[in-house]
Amino acid sequence: MEAYKPLSRSIAGHSAIITGAASGMGRATAHLFASEGAHVAVTDLNQSKCDAVVAEITAAGYPGSAVAYALDVMDEDAIKDVVTKVAQGFGGIDIVINNAGFSIHAVIEDDAYPDAWRTSIDGLMSAHTRMIRAAMPHLRQSDHPRIVNIASTEGLGATPGNSPYVAAKHGVIGLTRGMAVDLGRDGITVNCICPGPIRTGITARIPEEHKTIFAKRRVPLRRYGDPEEVAHMTLSLVLPAASYLNGAVIPVDGGMTIKNA
Repeated sequence: MEAYKPLSRSIAGHSAIITGAASGMGRATAHLFASEGAHVAVTDLNQSKCDAVVAEITAAGYPGSAVAYALDVMDEDAIKDVVTKVAQGFGGIDIVINNAGFSIHAVIEDDAYPDAWRTSIDGLMSAHTRMIRAAMPHLRQSDHPRIVNIASTEGLGATPGNSPYVAAKHGVIGLTRGMAVDLGRDGITVNCICPGPIRTGITARIPEEHKTIFAKRRVPLRRYGDPEEVAHMTLSLVLPAASYLNGAVIPVDGGMTIKNA
């Protein structure tokens, strides 16, 4: 009988770049990774908000570290520049978390629909490919390269008036699966998380009473999730021990997508 092979569950010393990390799930992931000893690049549109998250992480005294970069994920040159700086500062990149997101509601008859469509596809799906392409040379040098794409339960179904977002999130799932096949031969795992109703900036506009009604009707756990609960799933996917998990699409939704209406 072969001896038991222990696998590492530590990302201490690993370097990660997280998009959309100034708030919500991205911020929670940055905190969690730093608390686990990783070096984290906090990126988002607003430099001051990124700086604030880095200040929080530094004040917490985590064993890891954090740096802040303003980044528009729809700007390919900006992505290349930030990735280069992060790799130089950390001595490489081991983990890419494509988390940046927004939601533009539109129906097909709206005059604004074409712009909503182009912006959603570009910012919610094509942006992932830009980040991954820029990071690939560094991921290939990593001992434990990991990519996690944050999609949505809208990638597993649909709600009314949201088709640009729905299409983009379905695309992220397809992109994850395709890249898992392409990059798996190099030991690079690519997985996807589909958050459901989570307390983030996007859902902050929903009145609390409506959140409660929705959760009690649609979610078996009968509540909205917290960003930290998504962050912990993200951590699970990037562990060295998660070396045989590839192409997975994992809902973090309190059971919403499996519940019959």
